[in-house]
Amino acid sequence: MNISLIIAGVLSAIAAILHLGCIYFGASWYRFFGAGEGMAQLAERGSMQPTLITSGIVLVLSVWSLYAFSAAGVIVRLPLLRLGLILITCIYLTRGILGLLLVNNPMGRSPEFWVWSSFICLSFGIVHFIGLKQKWSKL
Repeated sequence: MNISLIIAGVLSAIAAILHLGCIYFGASWYRFFGAGEGMAQLAERGSMQPTLITSGIVLVLSVWSLYAFSAAGVIVRLPLLRLGLILITCIYLTRGILGLLLVNNPMGRSPEFWVWSSFICLSFGIVHFIGLKQKWSKL
């Protein structure tokens, strides 16, 4: 078992659960987590758009969690495990770096959202990278 990848899986799972909370609790959660006023207003009006978008994010984060758990040896080996982990790690790290570039042009979100979410994504990416490096020869 690999502790870094277990932590990575838990982090992605927590992120997925928090996104489910946005769907369930609605506009106040979308606002709190920085999804933007537009998403919050759509949720208030009963639009399905925030639910569909957020459900997609939940699905992706859940799959990423499963891939980390698989690489850690907690669950069965998933297909394309090495490639999957490389892509997941790269996406987290890229999102973290590129998000910092949006602080001065927040596109409907607050600069604080981009700083915090970028820090979170970079942290998740680093944990994935450490685990990936530790398990590389066995993937």
